[in-house]
Amino acid sequence: MNSNMPPPSGDTQFHDPKRQAIIRYARAAFISVGYAGTRIEPIAREAGVSTATLYALFAGKSELFSAVIDDAAAQFAYQMAGVRACDGDARTQLTSFVEAYACFMGDGFVRSIFRLVLAERPRFRATAMRFFEKGRTEFGATLIGILKDHQARGGLKDIEKASWAAGELMGMIEHPVFFVPLVTGDEVRASRTNAQIVAHVIDTFMARYGA
Repeated sequence: MNSNMPPPSGDTQFHDPKRQAIIRYARAAFISVGYAGTRIEPIAREAGVSTATLYALFAGKSELFSAVIDDAAAQFAYQMAGVRACDGDARTQLTSFVEAYACFMGDGFVRSIFRLVLAERPRFRATAMRFFEKGRTEFGATLIGILKDHQARGGLKDIEKASWAAGELMGMIEHPVFFVPLVTGDEVRASRTNAQIVAHVIDTFMARYGA
């Protein structure tokens, strides 16, 4: 995920520099050494705060882990504003969506969360699934809106059920950029670039649904 992305407006927690510094270093620790290997004291030190300050903001490592996930989910929701703001014909707007979704599903942090779930399933399954489903719902709702809009404008054929078509499009992205790396490991590079995957997905989808 783009760590330079500006925080969502209207929520003071995203503008607390101490809190955001802690979350940033905690995210790096969880991804690097996993939940069990992460220690609170180094995170506080790297974030430039006292351990007491960290515990005043987060009751413990479990709460910090959940905050890291919720922060990422909020940032992805913010990212969707850019996709919703895109204008153009069906191919242009769908390409913008697919590029954003490929970025989301291909993000190492998303895969890292699910790898952590495999190791900490009893404790964090619900938290991680909330993160994934929030992201998928944010993207799915946006895509369904795009499909309905362009169907009404004549840019797409009549779609019996927009949610099914949206699921098809998202699934074509999920398999190569999320599930394959999740199973094979990040060190295994895809034979196609994201740009090539996006182009193929759009061509396939438009061949079926384009007016």
